[in-house]
Amino acid sequence: MDSYVARQPIFNRRKQIYGYELLFRNTNAVYDASVDGDTATSTVLNNSYLNIGMETLTSGKKSFINFTQNLLLKKVPLFLPKQEIVVEILENVQPTPELVAACREMTENGYIFALDDFVYLPELQPLIDMAQIIKFDFRLSSIAQIQSYLERIQRPNGLRLLAEKVETPEEFKRAKELGFEYFQGYFFCKPEVIKGKEISGSQFVLLQIMAEVNKKDFKITDLERLIAPDVSLSYKLLKYINSAFFARAQSIASIQQALVYMGEAEIRRFVSLVAMSGLAKDKPDELVRAACIRGKFCELLAELNPQVASTSVLFTLGMFSLIDAIIDQPMEKIMNDLPLDEKIKSALIHRKGELIGYLGLVEFYEKGQWPQVSRIAAALNLPESKLPEFYRQACQWANTFTGNE
Repeated sequence: MDSYVARQPIFNRRKQIYGYELLFRNTNAVYDASVDGDTATSTVLNNSYLNIGMETLTSGKKSFINFTQNLLLKKVPLFLPKQEIVVEILENVQPTPELVAACREMTENGYIFALDDFVYLPELQPLIDMAQIIKFDFRLSSIAQIQSYLERIQRPNGLRLLAEKVETPEEFKRAKELGFEYFQGYFFCKPEVIKGKEISGSQFVLLQIMAEVNKKDFKITDLERLIAPDVSLSYKLLKYINSAFFARAQSIASIQQALVYMGEAEIRRFVSLVAMSGLAKDKPDELVRAACIRGKFCELLAELNPQVASTSVLFTLGMFSLIDAIIDQPMEKIMNDLPLDEKIKSALIHRKGELIGYLGLVEFYEKGQWPQVSRIAAALNLPESKLPEFYRQACQWANTFTGNE
């Protein structure tokens, strides 16, 4: 069975990561409520803990996992470590006496429950009383409806509110005003464009470094001279080359030794990521991590179809796909002054051209939109079975660089 798992970040009010919702897909694309408890449990355990590794996906943060009526009645969450997961009760779960009793047993054992896609109904009160988190879908319910639900529910002490599908900075701000403490959606990937704001000189230098290092004719011999005087950059380079990702028996102590060992492709990645981190110093850590994952994922896709684009081109495409949110400027304005491949610019500015399919595939995968993933993979003639392992590798690589090993 192919093990498809994507993750969606969940932030606190300071845009720090609280946890990730894990989106599963088996070969049938959905969980079947008629599947027996043993099989369902095996699917969850194999996907998250054995085949991929929970630490790779969540970096030690909470894992929000959806559970159907059948899985809750069979008390499947009890097979998973309570300190690592949040049990999401799906919106179509019926609060029968048997289900309420099963959930009460799990909460008494220390499991955290969240009610998903919440719409108030009086009969849900037993579940509300046990829940520590209630999730409101900002696409499913209007602000006025959410306000009316908040007025009607009896909120016990400790109940937290999570705003789901928050897609813009304005919605994030409004959700905070309503008293929400957790936020899920892609608002953090959107630029907060301020009229009159310009790209600073230091930002432009970093952008140029990223663009230059990913050009085919970049001179690797100049790198040591650029890196050695920069204490911060030297430290990051040595920490990276000695990380678990490279699994070296002996540590590397010099810049020259590190550069020789890494090789041209790895150096390109490293310099790009350091520059990206410098650009995003006032942004959520997850934004850089998402760019890292996209870059590595796209690079791995290039290995399957090298006649379309090189690994460096697709890596650059993925890395730059969030640059507008990182420096809060329109994508076209950023791209116009950079010496990037025109195919990259076409995909990022106009969302068209021969590379846009690769970027679209990565974006749909990270959102867990599996039918679109399958459709694009087929159109690009990419073996879909390779994608879960590529995603795992991309997450692992991003964790290594961003310090979440």
